Amino acid sequence: MKARLPKGYGGGGSNNIQQLARQAQKIQDDMEAASAELETKEYEAAAGGGAVKVTVSGKPELIKVEIQPEVIDPDDVEMLSDLIMAATNEALRTAAKEKEERMDAISGGLNIPGLF
Repeated sequence: MKARLPKGYGGGGSNNIQQLARQAQKIQDDMEAASAELETKEYEAAAGGGAVKVTVSGKPELIKVEIQPEVIDPDDVEMLSDLIMAATNEALRTAAKEKEERMDAISGGLNIPGLF
């Protein structure tokens, strides 16, 4: 006696695999396109009430640093360094968050190693 599968199961195994492969390829293509688009975006953040502003790209690379003259104190270089670091880290976090959100939206929250 042959075992029978419930209706809707089996009988199209290779078609289901092909469909799944096409969906995975589309997700990967969409992620690559979104990633390329995000690399061209710029993200700006400020620290110290706007005393230091930095701009990073989505690659991520530091593009620009703007420092207001009144924060340049030769006796307190450490504070200026901290402001630059804080602004840079915030801009990088913003870029990473947007990339993560876009990738999650494309993949439906799936985390597939090596896909992006």
